[in-house]
Amino acid sequence: MIHLVFATNNPNKLKEVEVLIPENIKLLSLKDIGCFEDIPETQNTIEGNAIQKAEYIKENYGYDCFADDTGLEVQALNGNPGVYSARYAGPQRDASDNMNLLLKNLEPSLNRKARFKTVIALNLNNNLTTFTGICKGEIMKTKHGSLGFGYDPIFQPDGYKETFAEMELLLKNKIGHRGKATKQLVAFLNEVSLKK
Repeated sequence: MIHLVFATNNPNKLKEVEVLIPENIKLLSLKDIGCFEDIPETQNTIEGNAIQKAEYIKENYGYDCFADDTGLEVQALNGNPGVYSARYAGPQRDASDNMNLLLKNLEPSLNRKARFKTVIALNLNNNLTTFTGICKGEIMKTKHGSLGFGYDPIFQPDGYKETFAEMELLLKNKIGHRGKATKQLVAFLNEVSLKK
């Protein structure tokens, strides 16, 4: 059995990923390994932050680990908030403030196209591998739904009439950015365990 730390303090992310991880992989949380400090996220790309978090756990705690970073990239805002999605409206990292600022900044634009991008960085046996999941859609003018987290109430994926916040987790995982990246991670881990 592979033991892996998922380097997140976000219980919503943990919930999304847990349901996709097969039984032959034992998922450990930061709490499980006694990590209670804030892991640095000082890179200027989504990939960079994911890699930094995975390497931090490996270097400081010795565990094989994966970490994700996710950004919402809005076409009319030149790809912003992107890597700054969680703290778009300030260091308080408040989802409601972030959405309100985004909707305000997007008000004058007719182009509502956006995409969510998740990068998962895996540090396994000191080898680094990354997996990327992208979900395209558009930004609604108002918030809809109470499920999900982050920008989910204002993001409607292409081909669907609901926002992420109106979708059951099963469907969101199937079509969403984090689900896509996690499935690639799981396929890679299954290959690794078959070779053992």
